[in-house]
Amino acid sequence: MKIDGVAYRTIWLAKDGWSVDIIDQTKAPHDFAVARLTSLEAAAHAIRAMLVRGAPLIGATAAYGVALALRADPSDAALEQACTLLLATRPTAVNLRWALERMRRHLSALPPAERAAAAYAEAAAVADEDVAINRSIGEHGAALIRQVARGKKPGEPVNVLTHCNAGWLATVDWGTALAPIYVAFEEGINLHVWVDETRPRNQGASLTAWELNHHGVPHTVIVDNVGGHLMQHGMVDLCIVGTDRTTATGDVCNKIGTYLKALAAHDNGVPFYVALPSPTIDWGMADGVKEIPIEERDPREVTELTGITADGRIETIRVTPAGSPAANYGFDVTPARLVTGLVTERGVCPATEAGLLGLFPEQRAVA
Repeated sequence: MKIDGVAYRTIWLAKDGWSVDIIDQTKAPHDFAVARLTSLEAAAHAIRAMLVRGAPLIGATAAYGVALALRADPSDAALEQACTLLLATRPTAVNLRWALERMRRHLSALPPAERAAAAYAEAAAVADEDVAINRSIGEHGAALIRQVARGKKPGEPVNVLTHCNAGWLATVDWGTALAPIYVAFEEGINLHVWVDETRPRNQGASLTAWELNHHGVPHTVIVDNVGGHLMQHGMVDLCIVGTDRTTATGDVCNKIGTYLKALAAHDNGVPFYVALPSPTIDWGMADGVKEIPIEERDPREVTELTGITADGRIETIRVTPAGSPAANYGFDVTPARLVTGLVTERGVCPATEAGLLGLFPEQRAVA
């Protein structure tokens, strides 16, 4: 996608041919910074500290982390150590495990002398496949927006509500939930995006708004609790969110607060869609509420805020009383019964086991 007319991916091989460049998302929206990863430890830190975030991008970064590790040491022990270290960085997103299992399976069959080059090639393939998948998600999801637009009066925009950041910053390119918006926007469809700020890390306000703004898509930032009000008054035509893990039965795990949006949408008859690449589906899991591990993050993400002052300084302030504890659950699970449909690279399906297997029949043996 574009930043002020210049196309970028979120992760790419640096000019030296071996180190890896990423957009440092902890600097957004007040600074556009590129960080360079030169070791396994640097890649693990980038995932853990959320320099990169979003399930697909985490997976791609982990794949490149394995390549960096094997460049230094291509042994069996180094491969296992790299996969173990990277897997521990974020517990919720299934793409991380998927990418590491793919890398391990592909590389362990090769002699050590061939592993480093093969690891870089496989990591690049993971990244390229993510771009293709997300573009396809965009095409299928744009059809939903197009359908709403046909029922609008002339001049009325299609109002889409999204939560957290599931745009191109959460993937290698295009995004998941925002891919349909980008495709529809490029088609010339009149649309407007309600952007939840997404406390506590404000990925909506700082990342979704940033990328929509730089790409020229009309949008408005709202506090997380406004969505229900907008839906009650007919100001939301459809919701599209992403997911870090989807069960084989259609439950979806996404940024904390998604479940509440789904409840509001259900109560007001607003379609609630979840956009997901197939590597995000956990085919071995049936009950998202009971089985998906929910990440609990540093309480300081709740008690502190970072922003830019009037004179241009980046400052962090405390917003809660000293001594008051805080809980910081990173995700929640939206039951399949609240999801209108799942938007995948192969099409849109009901949020059911039968719906998913209809699009991915090769998984019947797994199910």
